[in-house]
Amino acid sequence: MKKLNFWNKIVFTINSLVAFLLLISYLLPYVPPKSFATISALSLSVPILIILNILFFIYWLLRVKKQLLLSLLVLVLGWNHVTSLYKFSSSLNEKDKDNISIMSFNVRLFNHYNWIPDKSVREDIIAFFESESPEVICLQEYTRGLPIKLEGYNHFNARYMKNVRPGMAMFSKYPIINGGSLDFPDSNNNGLFMDIVKGKDTIRVYNVHLQSSGINTDVEALKNEPSDGLFSRIKNVFQKQQEQAELINQHRSETSYKTIVAGDFNNTAHSYVYNEIKGDLLDTFEEAGNGFGRTFDFKFFPFRIDFILVDEAFKVNGFKNYNKKLSDHYPIKATIKLNQ
Repeated sequence: MKKLNFWNKIVFTINSLVAFLLLISYLLPYVPPKSFATISALSLSVPILIILNILFFIYWLLRVKKQLLLSLLVLVLGWNHVTSLYKFSSSLNEKDKDNISIMSFNVRLFNHYNWIPDKSVREDIIAFFESESPEVICLQEYTRGLPIKLEGYNHFNARYMKNVRPGMAMFSKYPIINGGSLDFPDSNNNGLFMDIVKGKDTIRVYNVHLQSSGINTDVEALKNEPSDGLFSRIKNVFQKQQEQAELINQHRSETSYKTIVAGDFNNTAHSYVYNEIKGDLLDTFEEAGNGFGRTFDFKFFPFRIDFILVDEAFKVNGFKNYNKKLSDHYPIKATIKLNQ
């Protein structure tokens, strides 16, 4: 520090704080929000902290200063977190005849309230599904008042079963032999499941939408929101997400079928709830994704809060993020195959 000029001393002080916060965040996947809810909120900032530390590393590298070692060390210690943020493309077998493709998409009520100034969003979403034609589709924020019909699919919960809350839908080109609702308590969010048959195999697919924060993601709006109210809301949301993750895991433990969990987690891959649900499942983006894997429209930062997780019995043959502005989320698709 003594050999640094005044400006670089300020930069290194900020660098040290950012590096410390990132280091602390590595513990968050193991810290239950019910025990330490406030610190759990830091998980939302992990992508930002990683990017900032990379920028600080580059800053010191260009100046040939040993201070680069701070961010470098913290990034290396959390290498799994860094690689969950960005993936390089890999050569995979996406055309295997035994592949199953699963798509997850939060459709935001098909733009019912005209958030996007385009009257054709609903028709564009339907055309997108028909064009991509995945075998399984999991939708969040589906609306009861505007159901859609897709040719060649079995409609499960698109018409809403008795006692199933609105807001979720699942479609399958394979026969559906069972299904139901997880009924998240005291929440407008929910989870569904269906058992589908492919050949001689029965596979359970979960479609989940964990507790929403209700936070306005516009950067200017966030600046004007009181920090104490914001953190209080996030704390309550994370605690409820933990309850929902526990309910999903309990439900999963009661089946012997190979499972797939897809949906909108409303949290990042650096959070406790993601870690709890993932368990020994494979994150299809980490196995076969490319780039930042952004799934949510947040200015300047690549947030990944939508996931497709699959049983280790599956081989992941492909993953795709779609840069289609049809919602505040972006569709994702995984291509998998059951290991024989």
